[in-house]
Amino acid sequence: MARLPVPPLLNPRTVPKFVNPLPNLLAPGFFIDARNGGTFNISISQGTHNFGLGTGIPQGQAWGYHSSSAQLWDAAGLNYLGPAIVVQKDVPITVNWTSNLPKQHLLPVDTSLHWAFTRTNYTISNDGVPVVTHLHGGHNRSQYDGLPDAWFTSTGKGGRLAINNGNVQPYTYFNDQEAGNIWYHDHALGITRLNVYAGLAGFYIVRDRYDTGGHDDLRTPQNEGNPLGLPGGAYEIPLAIQDRQFTANGQLFYPSAPPVPGAPDPSVLPEFFGDTILVNGKAWPVLDVEPRQYRFRLLNGSDSRSYNLFFDGGVKFSQIGTDVALLNAPVDVNKLFLAPGERADVVVDFSKLAGKTIVMQNNAGGPMRRPTILDPQTTGQIMAFRVNKPLDPNYPLTPVPATLRGGANQPAAIAPLTPTIDPVTGQPITKKLALFEGMDDAGRIKPQLGTVANGALRWEDPITEYVKLGNTEVWEFYNTTPDAHPIHLHQTSFQILNRQKFTATQLSPTAPLTNINLLGQPKLPAANEAGWKDTVVVNPGEVARIVAKFDLPGEYVWHCHILSHEDHEMMRPYQII
Repeated sequence: MARLPVPPLLNPRTVPKFVNPLPNLLAPGFFIDARNGGTFNISISQGTHNFGLGTGIPQGQAWGYHSSSAQLWDAAGLNYLGPAIVVQKDVPITVNWTSNLPKQHLLPVDTSLHWAFTRTNYTISNDGVPVVTHLHGGHNRSQYDGLPDAWFTSTGKGGRLAINNGNVQPYTYFNDQEAGNIWYHDHALGITRLNVYAGLAGFYIVRDRYDTGGHDDLRTPQNEGNPLGLPGGAYEIPLAIQDRQFTANGQLFYPSAPPVPGAPDPSVLPEFFGDTILVNGKAWPVLDVEPRQYRFRLLNGSDSRSYNLFFDGGVKFSQIGTDVALLNAPVDVNKLFLAPGERADVVVDFSKLAGKTIVMQNNAGGPMRRPTILDPQTTGQIMAFRVNKPLDPNYPLTPVPATLRGGANQPAAIAPLTPTIDPVTGQPITKKLALFEGMDDAGRIKPQLGTVANGALRWEDPITEYVKLGNTEVWEFYNTTPDAHPIHLHQTSFQILNRQKFTATQLSPTAPLTNINLLGQPKLPAANEAGWKDTVVVNPGEVARIVAKFDLPGEYVWHCHILSHEDHEMMRPYQII
């Protein structure tokens, strides 16, 4: 069967820049206020969305999350991404995730992968699209984690870990973790990259008594502010950065031509790099700001692209938090690197920039063998900030505090984790894991995970990582591939210990590692990585070491957060017993 021709594609240089107003996902009515607990209904459905691609460009079909608890979300016509969910520490909520998706995917599906419908008689046209929502960075019980095999469809088909056989899956989140910037996104087996690309992602923000999100209003007698003195209210804004590609008529386009002759069609690709930057679902938006400090919760929600963010004019980021929680103290950086799945909590000071327009830019060329396409006129730009609003005198300025933990009205300082000692060896319990790159049966690049001793393993191979409940372990990731990989663990947050270069002997690219030779001294994490993380970048030819406490029982997964890698087949289960 002849392949259909690729439709005409939109030239990203024709898309207007810094014209689309940035949607504020924390504006009243646009987020789900779940701080008092309760049950919330969130549906997954298809609609049309205005990506802001220019005059005369039709709206595109997209997928998104919807809830009557975010009343203005639908009224604004937002059919891409989902409303932010704002919760309070230790206040549980239940979400009824409901699939109302049609029996057709927006994008080409490669059914040659090990995916949700493998070894079933199900098809999307008969049984619907498999979906499941994972709370990334959440301290999740296994049955509510949104694991890849917990997928379900609009017709009630489900994977082996689905809660029930319906199109509604009730998940309880206990929110027993510190205030932090986590997110939710689809995680269905072998199809995550497509479901997230279509729009299935959103912020999930945890508040606590220290980090309240409030901002003092001088017109009222009470202090509604944040004990930490951080920007809040209208001055706290999430930013979800994604790269996408579009057809000339404004539809999402995801390339699927076979990368090698004879490969399945449509086919997964080694990576995906789009040519159009979206922030909160709008192409190259602009935000009008006052000359004051703003808090931005940054998320790299892209498939494969990393970002090295910076401002023109020498404006700095004051990073106050990592993936899941606050740092001990702010760290000022001129450039901020985010790999797929990583987040950063930052404060930017516009107080001396009245009347100016500042552009957030990107110069990450990518530490990959296949160079990332970076065009300074398109993917080298993210969004603009126009400092053109008058300073509201009712809300005081919020200079960044000297410390964020360990002081009065602050959470406890982050203390180093102490690994559990193996009673046999007398050494910290350590798992030696590895990252590999081989070929599948069709000759396509196939990234995999495995162990130093066993070599590369498939998703369906028996579990090799068992952890005793309550243990604190060191996990080492040896990267034998030419690419940097952001490795994400479910269930737990961790601390990065160090990174170190190494050499090793392998009989083939996917074979076990022997004769490991560590080179030089271990390199400690950068100051803005020295906090709680759930994703760590493992560079080529390096071993990255982390330490984590595993305190919930059940099955979980660890994987590369380059979504094209995760789907084929860079993900492995592990078990806490």
